[in-house]
Amino acid sequence: MAKKKEATVEERLRALYDLQLIDSRIDEIRNVRGELPLEVRDLEDEVAGLNIRLDKLVASLEVIDNDISNKKNSIEESKALIKKYGEQQKNVRNNREFNSLSKEIEFQELEIELAEKHIKEFKFQIEQKKEVIAETKERLKERETHLKHKKGELDAILAETEKEEQALIDKSAEYKEQIEARLVAAYTRIRNNVKNGLAVVPIERGASGGSFFTIPPQIQVEIASRKKVITDEHSGRILVDAVLAEEQKEKMEKMFAKL
Repeated sequence: MAKKKEATVEERLRALYDLQLIDSRIDEIRNVRGELPLEVRDLEDEVAGLNIRLDKLVASLEVIDNDISNKKNSIEESKALIKKYGEQQKNVRNNREFNSLSKEIEFQELEIELAEKHIKEFKFQIEQKKEVIAETKERLKERETHLKHKKGELDAILAETEKEEQALIDKSAEYKEQIEARLVAAYTRIRNNVKNGLAVVPIERGASGGSFFTIPPQIQVEIASRKKVITDEHSGRILVDAVLAEEQKEKMEKMFAKL
């Protein structure tokens, strides 16, 4: 079995720059979406939270209604006892029995008074909660409308870009398989450490792309010779010459157009 021919430095540089162009195109697509996916997720969480809050508020109203019902039953029981003790007072044999029943009646009257006070407090709580429920419903309606709008925006962008993005992700993985692991690791490390994700950049006007630091003429000659992988001493980025970069851009633009 014939041994696979080892890639030249130039072939490695071209492959790395192709990979950079693919990953940069993925970055562009994701930048178009921007913060939309996060906004949609936050809105979904907020809507879910408001729904939970509404459910709890409605459940608390039911508890208060039940408390009012219990207090009303308690009042009816106290009234029945007052009537019963009043009837018993008509048949007492002495003042001691009469006074004892009077105290029972007085106690039940106080119970009624206290129950009525509680009912009043409960009704006030109901009014307060109803106001909060109305405000929460209004907020929920506004957030749901906003969520629908943002989801529509995101869906429209995804419909335009999702297919291309997935194709590019597959291409990125495919190109990484063709490049030796140590170079892919270096590329990934640099890409993760730089702000714009550019790990491989061409020489532009005597400086590395996106940088103001001038590359010495001798180094520029070495880069143009494509005999070894050279990195920018300031940013750590892998450097390629402008001619190679332009050739690969043209090649990759044709590929992107077909995706």
